[in-house]
Amino acid sequence: MTRSLLARRGCVLSLPSGLALLAVVVAGALACTSGPPRERGAFRPPELVELTRLDPALTLDIRYATADNFLGRPVYTEARAFLQRPAAEALMRVRRRLEPMGFGLRIFDGYRPWAVTREFWDETPPEKRQFVADPKQGSRHNRGCAVDLTLFDLATGREVEMPSPYDDFSEKASPGYTGGPDEARAHRDLLRAAMEAEGFTVYEHEWWHFDFRDWRSYPIQNLAFAEIPTTD
Repeated sequence: MTRSLLARRGCVLSLPSGLALLAVVVAGALACTSGPPRERGAFRPPELVELTRLDPALTLDIRYATADNFLGRPVYTEARAFLQRPAAEALMRVRRRLEPMGFGLRIFDGYRPWAVTREFWDETPPEKRQFVADPKQGSRHNRGCAVDLTLFDLATGREVEMPSPYDDFSEKASPGYTGGPDEARAHRDLLRAAMEAEGFTVYEHEWWHFDFRDWRSYPIQNLAFAEIPTTD
């Protein structure tokens, strides 16, 4: 690849000679071509909505904005959560469905920039990668149509017991896990039933992860939270 071609791709290289030149060219080419997978087909225009602006009764516990996550460090600079508008409105209906039963929704994660999905993949051991998305395919989180969440008790504000913690990489995370306390499984199954009633499907390995039915209609995105246009 020539210097002029690299320059057209937005790469600025100081080119030495010999083998060092080859190494720099290869590294520069890889850096310039890395990014979300290219997709074909027609997609709906994205409309990411901030969940707490749409419904202030939705509460947040954005673990990826803290060190309290499986990587042990923050990967988001802001504790915010977004979904595509139809998914966000469906989630609001779930919250209203659960309220008379004494439960609220606490959101762990929603839309996730593609670059974060790649970071998760790179730092997860191969034997545990069923718990993270392959960046070559992109994630439903990247499309703004997946949400990680749990229930909390409206009377106390505390999260209810579930069969496993959030982001637990064990069999206890499965929505079909039959062990643990009966009450914990009942909470998990109540959350699933409420979400399924509004068009969400639970992920087979994680009781907390739900995909909205229209996820295929939206493109993979790589916007940072601060770059998302504000909508009401």
